[in-house]
Amino acid sequence: MRGTVRKISMPRRLVADLMHASIGVPFVSLTRALDVRPLLEARALAMQPPGWAAIFVKAFALVAKDEPVLRTLYAKWPWPSFYELPRSIAMVAIARVEDGHDCVLPQKVPSADVSPLSEIDAQIRHAKNAPAGEVPAFRKILRVTRLPLPLRRFMWLVGLNFGRQRANWFGSFGVTSVAAYGAGELHALSPGPFILSYGVVEPDQTINVAIRWDHRITDAALIAKALTRLEQVLNSEIAAELRGQSQQAEQKPVRAVAT
Repeated sequence: MRGTVRKISMPRRLVADLMHASIGVPFVSLTRALDVRPLLEARALAMQPPGWAAIFVKAFALVAKDEPVLRTLYAKWPWPSFYELPRSIAMVAIARVEDGHDCVLPQKVPSADVSPLSEIDAQIRHAKNAPAGEVPAFRKILRVTRLPLPLRRFMWLVGLNFGRQRANWFGSFGVTSVAAYGAGELHALSPGPFILSYGVVEPDQTINVAIRWDHRITDAALIAKALTRLEQVLNSEIAAELRGQSQQAEQKPVRAVAT
C-alpha cells in the first residue's frame, strides 16, 4: 500500500525528542483518590477560580518544600549523583494548536510555593493563549528542536546529565492532565523525576491523582506519604488562599458621596 510522506512538525519533533530522552528513566507510579471537599467549597466561592493545573502546581510545590526528595534530580555527569534543588520548578504540559495541529508544549513555573495562585494561573493561561513566540519556555525548547538531529542529541545530553542543566530544562516535577476532555487516567512520560497527573472531580468529591517517579530517587512509601500530604495541603493552605481571595473581593472600598 502506498501512503503519503508528511513532514514532522516542530511540536511533534519535540515530543519525539522527549520520548527518546525518557527511555532511560525507570518510572513507577502510584494512584490515589483524594478527598477535596473543602477545596471544592472554597473554589466555588472564588469570583475567578484558578484552573486545576495551577492548584496542583502550587500544592505539590508546597509539599516538596518540606520534603527535599521531591526536589531531587538524578544526574549522570560528571558521575552518578543526586542533585537537590532549593526550590521546586514545575513544568506544565500545555495543550495548544500550532499550524493547525494539536500539540503539547511545556511551560516552566518556578518557585510556585511562594507565588500567589492567581499569578501561577495567569502564567499557565498566558502559555495556553499567547503566540508561541511570546512564551520564553516555548521559544527556548523550540529553538533547540529546530537544530539538526546530531546537534539536538548533544544539547539533550547536556541538558539531561548535568544536575543544574536538567533542572533548567526539565524542572523538578511535571503536571499534566486530560481532565478537560473527560475522565481517564494518564500515565505520562517525561525526562523529569516526578510527574503528577489528575482526573475529573468525581460525584463523591474526590479527584484521582497519579504520581509517576524515577525509582532511582525514592520508593513508594515516600510517595504514598506525599499523596496524603498533598490532600492536606489542597484542603488547608490552598483552600485558605482561595477563601482569602474571595473575602478580599467582597471588601470593596466605599466611596464617599458629597451632599
